[in-house]
Amino acid sequence: MYSKAKILSQNLKLNGVFIMPIDTHTKILATIGPSSSTKEQIAKLIDAGADAFRVNFSHGTHEEHKERIKIIRQLEKEKGKFISILADLQGPKLRVGEFADNKVFLKEGQTFVLDMDPKPGDDKRVCLPHKEIFAALKPGDDLLVNDGYIVLHVESCDKSKAVTTVKVGGEISSHKGVNLPNTQLPISAITKKDREDLKFALKVGVDWIGLSFVQTADDVREAKKLIDGKAWLISKLEKPSAIDELDDIIQLSDAIMVARGDLGVECPIQTVPVMQKRIVSCCRKHATPVIIATQMLESMINNPNPTRAEVSDVATAVYDGADTVMLSAETAAGKYPVEAVNMMHKIIVQVENDPLFFEMMRNSRKIPHDATEADSISFAASELSGVLNNVKAIVSYTSSGRTTFLTARERPYLPILALTPDLEVARRLALVWGVRPFINKESFKSFDKVEVSAVKVAKTNGYVKSGEHIIITAGFPLNTKGRTNMIHTVYIE
Repeated sequence: MYSKAKILSQNLKLNGVFIMPIDTHTKILATIGPSSSTKEQIAKLIDAGADAFRVNFSHGTHEEHKERIKIIRQLEKEKGKFISILADLQGPKLRVGEFADNKVFLKEGQTFVLDMDPKPGDDKRVCLPHKEIFAALKPGDDLLVNDGYIVLHVESCDKSKAVTTVKVGGEISSHKGVNLPNTQLPISAITKKDREDLKFALKVGVDWIGLSFVQTADDVREAKKLIDGKAWLISKLEKPSAIDELDDIIQLSDAIMVARGDLGVECPIQTVPVMQKRIVSCCRKHATPVIIATQMLESMINNPNPTRAEVSDVATAVYDGADTVMLSAETAAGKYPVEAVNMMHKIIVQVENDPLFFEMMRNSRKIPHDATEADSISFAASELSGVLNNVKAIVSYTSSGRTTFLTARERPYLPILALTPDLEVARRLALVWGVRPFINKESFKSFDKVEVSAVKVAKTNGYVKSGEHIIITAGFPLNTKGRTNMIHTVYIE
């Protein structure tokens, strides 16, 4: 059992008020946009607690994205902190066409036609330029438009037209999104635009690729083949069909994003919290990092403070054990981007200072039945950190990052210092729970050198001092990839 004293020792308390540390275990992913595109603003977001940045390819030009990525890399050097960059592909976003007057109002009970005719629409019909939708539609289906605010019930349909009755009316404008709940569309998750964006993103050196609207494990396989190891892949779960292949998708992916926006449209909204917990739990089992996204502090787009419900939502994601929580429009287009990151950081700090938090992390651990040596070593390191006095950090030597994923799965109350020879791996690990990445290119001839190197990193960066311990996990023979089989404790003289 972890003691309250040990848990709270990571943070100072002054007159009952927590002083925020530089690092938290749970990471923050902030979206870059018009409100946060300058070097000054991005620097403020980092100082407020952002660990990673999302570049949204649904908006903006390649030149705009290139400039923002360049700024992030400059700030990474200036602040001496590895920062992850996620290139989020748009995916096959399905939208209606143009309206002659840009928008119309649909009345409940009226007939409304969707077709392939490119002519501007009116209050009787509009173009739906997606043959895949008509191929999948059948009478009795519902089409959700504009995030589900408009509901159209299909009365009859063929390969190029659907006659619908408006079940829920309202204003509809040009290019609003369309969702088909519980329908798997015969369409790849990677569009022509995505392929072009992917080539550009890999060329400018992003760390992660976000794959939108994953429906099946084959979508992930296709994306991984295109990425060819040049970045790590985040599969965004937005379609109910992805839940049917959840284990396969998680094991194929490098990380998972619970994209609650479209998921909450495609599925009954009351099921989203249940799916969120199921996905997080499954990711923990497979040691796959998981991000919770969409509408976390939505009201802060226009207001300097969030609602109580939003604060509870962020806190719940942290208590669930998410690796990362994400801000979308709050930082991309909102009026208070820095305040939103700062608020999310405060919430994380408050939760992680609750002794119940690490008790919940410990009780929710998921160890696979076919555990490997590396699984066992990572589990043992976490157990040892809970009973050894004055232990202040776990030092994880890793080439691919996988060992660090396994250590993070255990959710130890200590910081995880990931030592890797690979700059790209160090940057990518900035999204993983509890991890502080460092570059170490030494080729070790003996374990004594491993110990000296680990102690140097831990002491130099202020994680440990004389009279305290660190725990080291590594592989033997030394410098061997994929062979974590050793655990070692070091007393700092």
